[in-house]
Amino acid sequence: MGKKVHVIGICGAGMSATAKLLRDAGWIVSGSDSGAYPPMSDYLARIGISFSASYRPENIPRDVDVIIIGKNAQLLPDQNVEVRAAYQSRAYITSFPHMLGTLTQDRHNVVVCGSYGKSTLTTLVVWILLCAKKDPGYFIGALPLDLPYSSSIGLDDEFIIEGDEYPSGQDDPSSKFLHYHPTDIILSSADHDHVNVFPTHESYLTTFRKLLNHMPDEGLLVVCADNPHAIGLIPKRHTRTITYGVSIGDWHARDIVFGETSSFSLVHRGKTLGNITTTLLGAHNIQNIVGACAYVLERNLVSFTTLRGAIAMFHGLERRLNKITSTSSVPAYEGFGSSLQKAKSAIDAIKLHFPKRRLVVFFEPYTFSWRDRLALSWYDEVFEGCDQVYLYPPPSLGSASHDQLSSHDILNRIIAAHISVAPISTPQAAHDVIERDITPNDVVLFLSSGSFGGIISEASRRLDYKFSSSTT
Repeated sequence: MGKKVHVIGICGAGMSATAKLLRDAGWIVSGSDSGAYPPMSDYLARIGISFSASYRPENIPRDVDVIIIGKNAQLLPDQNVEVRAAYQSRAYITSFPHMLGTLTQDRHNVVVCGSYGKSTLTTLVVWILLCAKKDPGYFIGALPLDLPYSSSIGLDDEFIIEGDEYPSGQDDPSSKFLHYHPTDIILSSADHDHVNVFPTHESYLTTFRKLLNHMPDEGLLVVCADNPHAIGLIPKRHTRTITYGVSIGDWHARDIVFGETSSFSLVHRGKTLGNITTTLLGAHNIQNIVGACAYVLERNLVSFTTLRGAIAMFHGLERRLNKITSTSSVPAYEGFGSSLQKAKSAIDAIKLHFPKRRLVVFFEPYTFSWRDRLALSWYDEVFEGCDQVYLYPPPSLGSASHDQLSSHDILNRIIAAHISVAPISTPQAAHDVIERDITPNDVVLFLSSGSFGGIISEASRRLDYKFSSSTT
C-alpha cells in the first residue's frame, strides 16, 4: 500500500495540482478545505479526490506519513484546529512547492515564471508537446480548458512547471519556484507584484535573480523582450539566452490581424516561418504564444506544422478571458484580475476586440496586493478606457496582516481617476445591475481571483436569458 498524504487547504490551485501528482505517483491522498468554491471544488470532485468541507482534527488519518499545509491566512495553528493537530502529530509537515520539487528533482524541469502570463505560457507549452504525441510531466496553477487535468506525472523527461514567486508555506518564506530545480526557464515579466510580501520592486526582483542563479550553464533561458524588468534580469554569466516579444526579440510576430480568430506570422531572427491563428484574445496572448513557440522550437521538440495546428486548437484556461455566456448577444468574459498588469491586459484585450461596445467591468479586489495601501496607486490607471466599473467589497480574511484598504478608500481613488464607478455590496446588487443597467451594446468583464460572492455563474445565466440571440 502507498504512503498516505493529507492536504490541508486542498482546493487551492497549486494544492489540488500537487494532490493529483501525488496520486499519480502512488500516494493515498486525503484533504480538507473550508469555503471552497468552483472551479477548483468541482475539479477535485471530477477527478475523484474527495475532501472534508471543514477543518477538523479528525480529518487527519491516524497513520498519515506527510501533511501538506497551504499558505493561507486560515491555515495558522493558532487559528485552525486541524493545522494545530497536524503540528501535534508525528507526521512530516511540508509545503506543496517543497513536495513538488522532491517529485521532480530528477527531471528536465522547465520553470515558467513572471508576474503575469505564466499560466497561459505553461499550458501552451504542455499542449503543444501533447499534440506532438509527447508525454511531458506538468504542473499548472489554473484549470486548462483543453486538458482533463492541471497536472500529470508524465513519462517523458521534460516536466513543465508554472513557477510562482509567492512564499512557499507558513514555515517557509522562500519563493515557491526556488524549490523547482530548473534546467530551463521561461521568464515572461518582472513587474512589481505581491506588495504585501515584496514591499519594493528591488526586493521582488531579488527572488527572480535567485531562481536564475539556480540554472545550470547548459540551461536555456527564454526572456520576454517586451518587458524591460525581465530583460534586466538576464545574468551576466554564460547562459544560453533567447528573447521573444510581440514585435521585438529573436522570436516575434509580424502582420498581426486581430479578430474572432486572430492571425500573425511567426518570425525568427528575420526569417518568417509561417502563419499562426488563435482564438485567444489580446496582444498579451500573442506574446504568450510567441514565447511558447520560441521555447519548443529552440529546443527542437516539435515541428512548425505540429505547433501551428496545436495553437489553432488551443482554447486557453478557466478565468483567463474565457467567455462565460453562450446565447447572449452581450458577450461576457471572466479574467483573472489578481494584479495590476493582469487586469490591464484583460481590459486592453476586451477593448481591442470590441472597440465599438461599452465596456462594463465588475471588479473584486481579492488579492492582498489589491487590498494593500502600498498598491493604492494601481487604481489610478487600471480602469483606463472602461465605461463603467462596479466595485465589490474586498474580503476581510487576512486583513490584519497588512494595511488593508476599505471599499471607501478604493472607491474614492477610482473616482479621482475620473472613472464612472458604483459600489455593489451583495450578489443580488450585481444581478440587479444586469437586469437594470446592461444594454445591448455592452461587453461585460468580470475581474477577480476569488469567489466573487458566487456572482459569475448566475450573472452569465441572466445575461443569456435577457439577451438571448434567439429572441433578440
